[in-house]
Amino acid sequence: MARSGLAGAVRVARWADATLGPGRAGATSDGKATLSDATAERAARELGLTVAQVRAEWDTARLAGLVEVHGDSARPGWRLRAWDRDDSAVLRGWVALFDAWSLAHPEPAGHEPAAVAEVVSAMPQVLSFLQLSAGPVPLAQLLDLLQQRVTELRTERCEVPYGPRPEPEAPAAAEDAPLAPLLDWALHALASVGALTCGDGQATLTPLGSWAVWVKLEQICVAAQSPAGNIEQAAEDMLRGCAQLRPNAARAEYRAWLAARPVGSAVAELLAAARGDDALLRGLAFEALRVVGAPAEPDVRAVLDEPTLRPYALLWLAEHDGADPEDAHEVLTREEATWLWVDTAAAVADHGEAPMLVRHLESAVQPTVPALLDEVRAVGHPRTVQVLVALAAAHPDPALAKAVRRAAFQVHTGGS
Repeated sequence: MARSGLAGAVRVARWADATLGPGRAGATSDGKATLSDATAERAARELGLTVAQVRAEWDTARLAGLVEVHGDSARPGWRLRAWDRDDSAVLRGWVALFDAWSLAHPEPAGHEPAAVAEVVSAMPQVLSFLQLSAGPVPLAQLLDLLQQRVTELRTERCEVPYGPRPEPEAPAAAEDAPLAPLLDWALHALASVGALTCGDGQATLTPLGSWAVWVKLEQICVAAQSPAGNIEQAAEDMLRGCAQLRPNAARAEYRAWLAARPVGSAVAELLAAARGDDALLRGLAFEALRVVGAPAEPDVRAVLDEPTLRPYALLWLAEHDGADPEDAHEVLTREEATWLWVDTAAAVADHGEAPMLVRHLESAVQPTVPALLDEVRAVGHPRTVQVLVALAAAHPDPALAKAVRRAAFQVHTGGS
């Protein structure tokens, strides 16, 4: 259903991708990537559509993330690139359109903006009622529910006058506005994006609309059950709060944190935390990105050129492409594996205990400690000296500890 509903938008977006190369003049006209008249007319001719249809499908493509607007230009979104191979990209594109239903179908003229905003804010409860009803609901019942919810919203805003009121005042225009026309607009707007059907005085969610509302209800429940209470925290603080949790509890916390914010900004925040000085947060950030899944792929690929993040990104991409987590390390070069070993050792040295650091020594890809020390010194990790000093202090074998201390001194002084 999602593919079918967005097929026209995909066709126009692909036409624009193939026809309008970067830097060509005349593609957009207003600094918001709206198609110019000449471009819309050309697309209509080549695609066998009317200009109005082209503009409508272009707007749908923008709302669904098939086209991303950057300044005064537009470029294909990751959903368009992944359209043929990734069902989750299709569903996320449709959900983005569903979330933007009030933009997809402009409100009728002559209504107070405040009244329109109240109806938009109240519609999630109306949709939840439709989902729970699992069948047609009379419009009169939906109107009654809408009126109740709008009244609740006004009460929550504390729109209660205080002090003496000698004379009754005329009601505000928004409060006096009839809601039936706005309900009709909202239902037809939701129908235009494929979320529900209207007819014979009733409204019914489509299977796609019912699924989307169920997913959103589930996200609200997940967010409400944040086990460690980090849902309101910034990514760095959230990850720090997850450091002491068991893996399953940490993943539950990541899911709750992610459910409470847009995926794009969440991924950007996690990668920003990964770029910091704390190696433990770097590893945890990529664990959280594993919970994000496919939508994080373009951003993870984009950091492959950053030496600090490259080993983590390579492992993430290998697992995302289906590699067994036990074998994913095979995608790393010897130098990348060594760099990751030092980074992980830094996390253990900062946050773990001495026995953990000693056990970490056994995970190195090098067959002997001298070979490991040679390659650790060559890889140039900024925490090399601290890691080697901590390892020397923790290791029970005096001879090995002495060799590690000597390597730390050589790195520190630049000797060989």
